[in-house]
Amino acid sequence: MRRPATAFVALAAVAATAGLLTGCAPSAAADRPLVVVTTNILGDVVGELVGDEAEVLVLMPPGADPHSFEISAQTAARLRDAELIVANGLGLEEGLADHVESAEADGVPVFLAGDHLEVLAYAEGDAAGTPDSHFWTDPARMVDVVTALGDELEAELTGSAGAGADVDRITANTEAYLRELDELDREMSTRFAAIPEARRALVTNHHVFGYLADRFGFRVIGAVIPSGTTLAAPSASDLRELVAAIDEAGVPAIFAESSQPDRLVQVLAEEADRDVDVVELVTESLTPPGGEAGTYLDMMRVNTARIATGLST
Repeated sequence: MRRPATAFVALAAVAATAGLLTGCAPSAAADRPLVVVTTNILGDVVGELVGDEAEVLVLMPPGADPHSFEISAQTAARLRDAELIVANGLGLEEGLADHVESAEADGVPVFLAGDHLEVLAYAEGDAAGTPDSHFWTDPARMVDVVTALGDELEAELTGSAGAGADVDRITANTEAYLRELDELDREMSTRFAAIPEARRALVTNHHVFGYLADRFGFRVIGAVIPSGTTLAAPSASDLRELVAAIDEAGVPAIFAESSQPDRLVQVLAEEADRDVDVVELVTESLTPPGGEAGTYLDMMRVNTARIATGLST
């Protein structure tokens, strides 16, 4: 499946122009199987599971909006060199779907995270009734995804058709990461349980917290963009209805995602008939390595602390 010469050329070009590759130098990476991951959240998880046993190419850089992100033809060609492509699978990567489907049609195995969890549907807005793609806000569902992903990585990277990665290391890494997810779930449960029940209400840029709300007992009052995608836009009537809901619920804070401008959220806070804080969260894309939300686990802990503080004060 791999074409070492073309893979090396593409690797050098992508590394020089985008800095999206993780792992060792190109000469070492060419000897390892390639896993391509669409989002940087899933890319962080894959990197934790495979360690040094595979080269991981993450398509979306830190801060990217997964709903609108696109790749070059050169990067798209690398998908066909992969032993496995890992994607969300619930309509999140709107600009990458055709590339993933095309590579799959050419015989590249694809792991869709959405196939391995209990999927929720959006309750309102333009996307009402369609699958909600933001499952990672629930660490318990991430456990389901990581369990299945570990098995898939072992099969594709170490089996008879794979490239000889060490199955024991992938197994050990997966088990260790699952323990970390269990610990994260316990931490979030403890922090959120301390929020008065009447204040467990969420308003954000767009509908991104359905899974978190389902797991930890929050109410989703609404979103500035009443949709599952940031590509939609709110109408004047949408904003009026949301202001009325905020006033009625008496929430002390609304949340703006770091990957999107928060001007609409600021306007919404100004229009509500009360003091409403605007709190920034990191929800759809990690920050650069070393930042406050440079890993999935860091992102969830940062958001948990900010939600708990914002709704408790």
